Amino acid sequence: MAWNEPGDDDKKKDPWGNNGNQNGNQGPPDLDEALEKLKESFAGLFGGKGKKTSGGSTGSAGSGGSNSMFAAVAVIALIVVLGFNSVYTVNEQERGIILRFGQYHTTVEPGLQFKIPLIDNVLIANVTKVRYSNHKETMLTEDENIIDVALSIQYVVSDARSYLLRVKNPEQVLANAVESALRHVVGTSKMDSVITEGRSAVALEVRDKLQQSLDKYDTGLEVSNVNIEDAKPPREVQAAFNDVIKAREDEARYINQSETYANGILPIARGQAQRQIEEANGYQKQVVAKAKGEADRFENLLAAYKTAPEVTRERLYIDSMQSVLSNSSKIMMDVEGSGNMIYLPLDKLMSEQRASAIPGAGASSLTDEQIRDISNQVENQLRSRQTSTRTRRELR
Repeated sequence: MAWNEPGDDDKKKDPWGNNGNQNGNQGPPDLDEALEKLKESFAGLFGGKGKKTSGGSTGSAGSGGSNSMFAAVAVIALIVVLGFNSVYTVNEQERGIILRFGQYHTTVEPGLQFKIPLIDNVLIANVTKVRYSNHKETMLTEDENIIDVALSIQYVVSDARSYLLRVKNPEQVLANAVESALRHVVGTSKMDSVITEGRSAVALEVRDKLQQSLDKYDTGLEVSNVNIEDAKPPREVQAAFNDVIKAREDEARYINQSETYANGILPIARGQAQRQIEEANGYQKQVVAKAKGEADRFENLLAAYKTAPEVTRERLYIDSMQSVLSNSSKIMMDVEGSGNMIYLPLDKLMSEQRASAIPGAGASSLTDEQIRDISNQVENQLRSRQTSTRTRRELR
């Protein structure tokens, strides 16, 4: 039955031990009386004598012994719980930070560790896990072009104390530092360098500046890699940018074609130039050698002429006639003392001579002897005509 059930004995069942007020008021018990009862309960728990009741009796010895046993069990259980809470393990990839009374005390290495219960607090950080952070920014380049850059950051925790205690939100600090470094690098680079062949250089420069900022803020983070995943102009100007890219590709293609043509034509031109140089050198040597030969021949003729002038003169005349007649098929001669021109059809004379001497031979097969005979015939004919002309003059 509940103590506050209706009836006449409800005052006796009051847990506060008030047994009801004389005036029938059932308000809260007196504070001093409640403290006194709590004190008596603790005294009985640890084997003390209970306070005498209104009937003059005290608590029994058996009740005090059971309370002592309960207290011992409670103390042992508390010691066991505190012992379990004072031992912890730090994994191989982790580092622990001990806070004693809320302040940094020491950094613990991997293994089984001990802490003071209710005094020490341990914070654990993974220092080998590779963390990822993706960012996308729209910014202005040095040549005043707007581009969208998307990059990914790979980083690890290098200092557990700085990561856990010195920065409130390391990831937010990392995001702000990435944006600052990226804007600084892209703002000092041209669009072509960022979008095409200069991506790797931009990524390296961003990583260096980002690491400098993280070290300055003492975040305990170390950047292992920065990768620019995409860099392109905004969608609004994508068509114009594609036209520019196509024009550059055409330019590169034309340049390659020109270089290919040049590589094909230049060796031929160089070969022809070298051939002409060699021919000129050969011609020069030929002319010089021929001139030297003519000079030597003239000196020899001079010596021979001094020895036998008539014979040498006749020989020179015959050689000259041979040289002239061998290169001409027709000759026009003006005989001295006559107003008539003599026409000598040498080609017909040579053909007749050839037909009579060697039938079927070509014009180019005339020997020196045949040419000499023809020259003698011409000379005899000229002399006969000259003699007849002189005779006619004398008769007149």
